[in-house]
Amino acid sequence: MAASAEARSSGAASDAAPMPDRPFPWQFTAPLFIGSALNPINSSLIATALLPIAHGIRVPIGQTAALVTALYLATAIAQPTAGKAAEVLGARRVFLTGIIMVGVGGLAGGFAQDLITLLTSRVLIGLGTSCAYPTAMLLIRRRARNAGLDKPPGGVLGGLQIAGIATASLGLPVGGVLVGALGWRSVFFVNVPIAVVALVAALAWVQPDGPLHRPLRLRDLASRLDLGGIAGFALAMIALLLFLFGLPVMHWYLLGISAAAWIALVLWELRAGAPFLDVRMLTSNKALTRTYLRFGLAMLCLYVVLYGITQWIEAVRGLSETEAGLIVLPMTLLSGLVISPVSRRNLVRAPVIAAAVACLIGSAGVLILSRSAWIGWVVIITLVFGLVTGFASAGNQTALYSQTPAEQLGTASGLLRTFGYVGSIASSAITGIVFHASVSDGGVHLIAWIMIGVSLALALISVLDRTLPSNTGS
Repeated sequence: MAASAEARSSGAASDAAPMPDRPFPWQFTAPLFIGSALNPINSSLIATALLPIAHGIRVPIGQTAALVTALYLATAIAQPTAGKAAEVLGARRVFLTGIIMVGVGGLAGGFAQDLITLLTSRVLIGLGTSCAYPTAMLLIRRRARNAGLDKPPGGVLGGLQIAGIATASLGLPVGGVLVGALGWRSVFFVNVPIAVVALVAALAWVQPDGPLHRPLRLRDLASRLDLGGIAGFALAMIALLLFLFGLPVMHWYLLGISAAAWIALVLWELRAGAPFLDVRMLTSNKALTRTYLRFGLAMLCLYVVLYGITQWIEAVRGLSETEAGLIVLPMTLLSGLVISPVSRRNLVRAPVIAAAVACLIGSAGVLILSRSAWIGWVVIITLVFGLVTGFASAGNQTALYSQTPAEQLGTASGLLRTFGYVGSIASSAITGIVFHASVSDGGVHLIAWIMIGVSLALALISVLDRTLPSNTGS
């Protein structure tokens, strides 16, 4: 397609630029990894600050929950949008824009005096951090192509996945330390120096995008970005996510709006010249669609553990939020240890199936939790889900890289993260419904049975998918 060719030309650096003997030095990967870690960390960083924020700006504690919702909504929509923008305008340009938004959002939140400013800050942080992962995937692929490689070294993709997924649970203990030592404003201000480091490093070490080969007229830009498709996707996602956040209260009108918006989006995209959401590609590329579904189901179970089980730990076992955060910290370390060797060997089928099996074992393990159970069982269960995170992240990302056309990698990578966030929001809805009246042993056991059902579905999708290769080659 002409639009795809233009996207490749605008998003690629000059092929004539000399490449170093080591095409992926730490100077190149460091800003990409730093930027990609900001989104998952910020998703949980604010958890320990909600009560101090409510006291600090004098609002009911229930209203501060909107700060969590705001980032989730912005992220779920912005991930594929940033990927599409990077395909059209250039990955480095979009990455730098996102990092600047993170810094501005951190400053706005740190100096905020009211809830509206804090919400604006969280939206800016969500939009900005969402630019990092899909643009990093494009920049890595561009670097590999310019170096004459079919694909980047597995360790590079593994490092990106560690930064982009495995760091999610770090927000809880880090947030607790920051709030305890420096107050709630620190969970916003901490983004500023990190953004500055990532910005300076990217300007210095990430090769610039090639020139845009023709003036950016508004109509052409709208067509190439498919602003109509982005708007339809945003409306459909916002309505769906608000419906999930509102559970157990059933706001059926939101579900109806979402369904109507999805139908309209499909009809629009089937006629679009450069579709934001390539429906034909998703329909024909069923292997990629299954990759999205597997990742979303795995993340649903993971986030039930991160937030549902930690909520039970605090309410039933009497641990503080900081103590609960420290209990899940080993899960992050283990997932990182798993991702690295799996990614280096470009494995796909074995880790995808291993993730499903570990998810089923960990979900069944939740059934043994009770008020009188040994607290060490919680650590063991979270470690099992560290395996789930590592195997699911590495296997599905490697699968996506090989299943996606090169010119659509940015949008496709963003959609992978969107499915992950939909899974996390669904987990929030599940825990909200189950723990609506009170947090109890019976509730955590009900959650376990739900997770077992999800894990069985994940296992079936993984084992029966004969399109999954053993690996994608070295």
